[in-house]
Amino acid sequence: MVDKKFNGLFYDYKEISIRYDVDSAAIWCYLNPQKHPCYTLETLKELHHLQLAIIDYFHYYKMKPKTDIRYFIFASQTEGIFNYGGDLELFSQLILKQDRKGLNNYAQVCIDVLYLQAKGLNLPITTVALLEGTTLGGGFEAALACDVIIAEENCKIGLPEIRYNLIPGVGAYSLLARKIGIKETEEMLSSGKIYTAQELYEKDIITLLSEPTQGKKALDSFIQEEASKFNGMQAIRNSRRIYNNLDYLELLDISKVWVEASLKLTAKDLKMMKQLAKVQNTKDVTKKSRTKQDRRVSQHMLSFPFKDYSNNIVMSDRRTMPDRRA
Repeated sequence: MVDKKFNGLFYDYKEISIRYDVDSAAIWCYLNPQKHPCYTLETLKELHHLQLAIIDYFHYYKMKPKTDIRYFIFASQTEGIFNYGGDLELFSQLILKQDRKGLNNYAQVCIDVLYLQAKGLNLPITTVALLEGTTLGGGFEAALACDVIIAEENCKIGLPEIRYNLIPGVGAYSLLARKIGIKETEEMLSSGKIYTAQELYEKDIITLLSEPTQGKKALDSFIQEEASKFNGMQAIRNSRRIYNNLDYLELLDISKVWVEASLKLTAKDLKMMKQLAKVQNTKDVTKKSRTKQDRRVSQHMLSFPFKDYSNNIVMSDRRTMPDRRA
């Protein structure tokens, strides 16, 4: 029987793509930017919409969902990039206008998304970040909020905000300090160094390493290996969340520090920010990694939503090119 409530999770988003993997009982959320590989307000709002929809789905079935969801996986469809972080173009515009309200609003949406992710949506779900490319600033913060981080060993990962005289303002300090302590956290924030996944694995920040291009395979193996003990592993992760005790108001207070620091940036600082914004804006996001969502099926054969050959729910035709074999 079709689970209509579950199908409702597959909203026609613009900046993210969603699929469900039956074998692993996993919701995959691919960052799928149409313009820039960073966290625009639209991307953040779509992520929050999805989070709330999953929460509503569990509560609709009184925490015993008709379709099993064990994992919520973040990945990217942009080749070579997970995410470049905050929307620097927007930041520079708001700072030039001294728009404190605009900066606070952006930070608020970021915190809403990150906090729910760090809490596993307050559901019996394990959150996973799969890093298959460059991960900077807010992209790294989003990964840090997940229970498990799997990364290809050559990925470039870091918090470069100090290069334009700022800090990452929505979770990096809180999440890193709980993982590696205050001293090493402040060294990372103040250096702006870009690390390889291998280096962060040695710091116990990355959970699992894979060889280049083998991240998805490593994730599949990880899920298979803990299939028989998922209940126990979930209990361990829930205990970790309680022990770490990430506080929403703490995140909010630090974001206010970020806003005030942002408003004090000089013309020189903003020049550097704009230079980095150009890198965000010129990166080609048209090169997409293939997912099971991309199957070539003739349009006339379909009515949406439907299940493809891997039992993934497909809500609409997202192909940019027709099937020339049809």
